[in-house]
Amino acid sequence: MIEFEICPMTTDAEKEEKGYVHWKSWQETYKGLMPDHYLSSLTLEKCIKMAFRFPKNTLLLKVNHQTVGFSCVGNSLDTEGANELFAIYLLKEYYGQKLGYELLKRTVSSLADRRPLVLWVLRGNDRAIRFYEKFGFAFNGNEKACPFGMELQMEMKRE
Repeated sequence: MIEFEICPMTTDAEKEEKGYVHWKSWQETYKGLMPDHYLSSLTLEKCIKMAFRFPKNTLLLKVNHQTVGFSCVGNSLDTEGANELFAIYLLKEYYGQKLGYELLKRTVSSLADRRPLVLWVLRGNDRAIRFYEKFGFAFNGNEKACPFGMELQMEMKRE
């Protein structure tokens, strides 16, 4: 397996790297799942601003001291009494190397409590659904419309 490190995001340079990974991974992952106009409106600058605005509870996955993935967790916005995985992204060139699994495993172990963990996944994102199912997540029947007006998001839960 490739050598990597997982660490909390702390510096401005790391926030910029996280912003890049956020932007790039959306371009790689959601083409064909989200409207092109939405993806093109999600600029690198917007993603970097989000990284600076929401720095809490973010873990970075680094290869050769360069951020190639990240995760963010916190109290669920929709499911009372649960934690929520708000984001976990990895650059496409690092798929298939168990790095996403290691990042998710570390993210889960970083939670201070053992409340259920939920996440929302875009309908049609079959690769992500298989990934989460391998980690013990299952659909719980909740759905909501995406804020960008396309497919439904479906909630997955892990006890």
